[in-house]
Amino acid sequence: MDAPAPAVAPAAFSPAAAPAAPTSATATAPRLNRGRWAVWGGYALLMGVAPLVWHSGLALTMLSQMGIAIIACLAYNMLLGQGGMLSFGHAVYSGMGAFFAMHALNLIAAGRLPLPVSLVPLVGGVFGMAVAVLLGWVTTKKSGTPFAMITLGMGELVGAMALMFPGFFGGEGGISGDRTSGGPHLGITFGPQIQLYYLIAAYTFVCTAAMYAFTRTPLGRMLNAVRDNPERVEFVGYDTQFVRYFAFIASGFFMGIAGGLGTLNFEIVTAEVVGAARSGSYLLFTFLGGALYFFGPIIGAVLLVLALVLLSELSQAWLLYLGLIFTFMVMVAPGGIASLVMMNLRLASFGRLRPLLASYLALAGTALTALVGLTAMIEMVYHLQLNESMGPHMRFMGLTLHAHAFDTWFGAGFVLLVGAALFELVRRQFARQWGQAQEAVEREVRGREAA
Repeated sequence: MDAPAPAVAPAAFSPAAAPAAPTSATATAPRLNRGRWAVWGGYALLMGVAPLVWHSGLALTMLSQMGIAIIACLAYNMLLGQGGMLSFGHAVYSGMGAFFAMHALNLIAAGRLPLPVSLVPLVGGVFGMAVAVLLGWVTTKKSGTPFAMITLGMGELVGAMALMFPGFFGGEGGISGDRTSGGPHLGITFGPQIQLYYLIAAYTFVCTAAMYAFTRTPLGRMLNAVRDNPERVEFVGYDTQFVRYFAFIASGFFMGIAGGLGTLNFEIVTAEVVGAARSGSYLLFTFLGGALYFFGPIIGAVLLVLALVLLSELSQAWLLYLGLIFTFMVMVAPGGIASLVMMNLRLASFGRLRPLLASYLALAGTALTALVGLTAMIEMVYHLQLNESMGPHMRFMGLTLHAHAFDTWFGAGFVLLVGAALFELVRRQFARQWGQAQEAVEREVRGREAA
């Protein structure tokens, strides 16, 4: 799973640079990409054995949510990373898919729809695509900032409708259903969470493969070209709006599947699923994972669930921490976590990563020291503001802190300043080593090209 291919083919694939025709012995033998098969096989294996390693109820629920989030973030990245279209209201399509899937589930329970429960997510996908067909024609008439503003308006419009039409959306209470109401099929009722997890895992793998295949199609390559140089695409005779529109429809389909899986997982759908907060989450974590690489949104989806489930339980200030992390990533690595992974893999392929390992450990240690001091101060502020009635004492990392004591604040500030100062010293040393490693790699690349 790699970055989207560039819009223009490299010179190595031009007729002048074409290699000699293959012999008859190799002409009929397709080339086997063992690395790609290993990646996809590992991906499937990981999803298959994950519930065997983490088998508690909470772990299964989180794994199920990760699978749903992976589909949603990858579908969102079909617009953001591959097409350069920043959408502020893309939760509309997963949310509408979720509502239609819930109505289908209730029709199955009433015996009015002869459909297996396992196909309910496809109902969400079809209706998510139908809504994308309807709204996408207007939305994709513009690009850039106007496109982003139109998507924001569409999101607010549908969010308001969710409370205006309680007959379909269920009002503030939403709509609930029962995923076991369809009866058992081959002994599977989807009552136990483990059964539902494997259904979600199957959908996740198939949807991931389908979206990756989309990036290799002519439409996917043309979408990259529209992102990079829309004027040139128009010049060669393609309509950029149609390219954006068809990509928007495909994205709406997969978003609807994610919404349908969410319906089965939670068995309730409320107006929150079409709200701006859900759309913002997709944008935030897709960017954090790395929008320019296909596997980046997968990383972002895992972080999304960890932040919403674990981080929100550990601290009341979790949104503040999330904002700080996002700001830090924008400043340090605007390409997301995936870009950091790829840069280090490039160094490793040239044998230049090992000398940097000690610096990485020093960076991690000093950053952790500064983070401990900062976190202690933030938690004390939140304790004083929200939990004053519980007294000035609070527990933090196994220690008891006195939120009113000067020495506690002085100690936290001292740890923060010392950690930040050491981090800056290590960072400067690391920057020099990183630059030297990059120069060595460039020299080796030029040497190989010359040879």
